[in-house]
Amino acid sequence: MKKRGETAISPTREEDYPEWYQQVIKASDLAERSAVRGCMVIRPWGYALWENIMGALDAMFKATGVQNAYFPLFIPLSFLEKEAEHVEGFAKECAVVTHHRLEKGPDGGLVPAGLLQEPLVVRPTSETIIGDSFSRWISSYRDLPILINQWANVVRWELRTRIFLRTSEFLWQEGHTAHASAEEAIERTLLMLDIYARLAEEYLAMPVIKGRKSASERFPGAVDTFSIESMMQDRKALQAGTSHFLGQNFARASGITFQNAEEKEEYAWTTSWGSSTRMIGGLIMTHGDDNGIILPPRVASAHAVLLPIYRSDKEKAEVMTYAGNLARELQDVRYHDAPLRIQIDARDTGGARNWDWIKKGIPLRVEIGPRDITQNAVYLGRRDKGNTDKVSLKREAFIGEVPRILDEIQKNLYERALAYRKAYTITLDDRDGFYAFFTSKNADPPEIHGGFAFSHWCGSQDCEAKIKDDLGVTIRCIPLDAGPENGSCICCGNASTERVVFAKAY
Repeated sequence: MKKRGETAISPTREEDYPEWYQQVIKASDLAERSAVRGCMVIRPWGYALWENIMGALDAMFKATGVQNAYFPLFIPLSFLEKEAEHVEGFAKECAVVTHHRLEKGPDGGLVPAGLLQEPLVVRPTSETIIGDSFSRWISSYRDLPILINQWANVVRWELRTRIFLRTSEFLWQEGHTAHASAEEAIERTLLMLDIYARLAEEYLAMPVIKGRKSASERFPGAVDTFSIESMMQDRKALQAGTSHFLGQNFARASGITFQNAEEKEEYAWTTSWGSSTRMIGGLIMTHGDDNGIILPPRVASAHAVLLPIYRSDKEKAEVMTYAGNLARELQDVRYHDAPLRIQIDARDTGGARNWDWIKKGIPLRVEIGPRDITQNAVYLGRRDKGNTDKVSLKREAFIGEVPRILDEIQKNLYERALAYRKAYTITLDDRDGFYAFFTSKNADPPEIHGGFAFSHWCGSQDCEAKIKDDLGVTIRCIPLDAGPENGSCICCGNASTERVVFAKAY
């Protein structure tokens, strides 16, 4: 059992943030490394979190007319080659299948056999394979728009991996739409970006900046890419969702044409948009503390755990009956139109049991002992308020107050994260100050060293590349809510008409 004053996670965030992140995942039973290089096993507590994220997103997608479908995991190499910029962007990350069976070799071991006529790429993204289907589904403007999403896995052969943030295989959704006009496609692109921002802020309690990517940061083959960017507790940015206006580039590559109202044939306008299990990594790094993860209630794997406390078999029977009845009452309570998710942990592990749930980040820990039964009460601990801040509540009052308490936790987490981002965001117009912000540990004031810098950029890719080479800092986005503003480029000093968000990023 942890001693008072110690932290459950070692090292702490301040001591070694990357290792703290790995240890939080391990301690909270979210996921673990697999026997396959660069891949992860998502454990039930982590997968329940993903299921809740999926459920929220899926409902928002369907409310806009999107339908779910599924497309092959394998993509013919020739499909990727149709769009030159696209294949160049993903070439180094592709896993390729070249054989279709195994046979015994000369030494008795298994060797690949049955060479495929055409190599198959294991899905890194699905624009080309879905485009092939769209080319058959669409013949007239009356067939448009097509609004499709798929929940799937993706393989991108990463050299350096980190669970949830960057793995060789990960889970995601990818949406693909086709439209009769550019205006309609752009409108859909921005609508999906708004949905990602809503998921991040209202469900994950993770404040984001919506913006347009620079040309060098665009999705390969896209005309325009938009993203949501969030600040983690090490002050780096995390791109948590992207939405792409593909213009007619992929329609031309895949032959997606339609006869318009004037009976003339033209190429469709397409979009794609996606988010992934990377959002779980963002949640951990936004809300975690030195005792583990803190789960926002709206996506939490469970809302409350009941912890029966007893010293004898007689007490056990009484406490378990009380806990069971309380669990059934709580499961009848609605929280945002869904039943509360309740766990009962009757393990006889003493104080270690309490710390297990603190590390797992469950919003509410409800202790129930003989004294609580006598008082018809519960002893409540909130994960957002520290580990010793507990209160006694009458049973009926607790049951009635749970939705309000959970919403208060959700709000607290969001406001805490927003305050953190504001504290480490700065507007900079001086080049020396800009470089010092990202490099000097003696910045003045020291508490704002590193983070998000809103600075002018002239639009030159040379300036963008120099800043990246010098500092490891990239343009995260050009904020959508920022209007034009005259100034001087933070790198070269030439004229600029807009500020962009600079940061180091995952």
